[in-house]
Amino acid sequence: MDHLIKDTARLELFAWLNPDEELPGWDVLTGSPFGTTLPEDQFTTVQNYFAEYHLEYYRQRLFSNFPSRLHALLFFATRVDAENFRAKHPGHVFGKYLARAVSTGPYIVSFHDSSWLDYLRLPHSLNLTTLHEVASHYWRGALVEEIGLSFLNERWREPPVIEALFQGTLEPLHQQQHTPWLPGFS
Repeated sequence: MDHLIKDTARLELFAWLNPDEELPGWDVLTGSPFGTTLPEDQFTTVQNYFAEYHLEYYRQRLFSNFPSRLHALLFFATRVDAENFRAKHPGHVFGKYLARAVSTGPYIVSFHDSSWLDYLRLPHSLNLTTLHEVASHYWRGALVEEIGLSFLNERWREPPVIEALFQGTLEPLHQQQHTPWLPGFS
């Protein structure tokens, strides 16, 4: 699968949004699913920053034709990916609804397994060689489940959750807003 696309063909993407939010969706600097942490969780904040910094550094050096995670809009490639993300990270989508958007006009988009970000955020110390290896897998479009990673001396495998780094124009497709909660409790 070619995971970098420059096109004008209609593309449908998904994002979890707060009830009062409009598209464009998540941006790493203004509220991606991994960008928000609890105020007292300084370790996670530093870990998230370091992961994003390293991915951007690697992209600039070897994959500069790809959209930057710092400037592209972050969406999910499919509804299934969005639902899988919710299953893995319910706290990040609590009270949000699943929004759908379509591209209009020219765009550039790249698709990546966001499970690599889960691995970078595990409570472990990574040497630079491992950081480069993870960044390379992420930008090449490899799936975590295809690569033999380990964590605490155990094989670490995660199902893929494909995110889309999108640069272009999106139009929201209005639909009934759904939350994962029972009616009357959203």
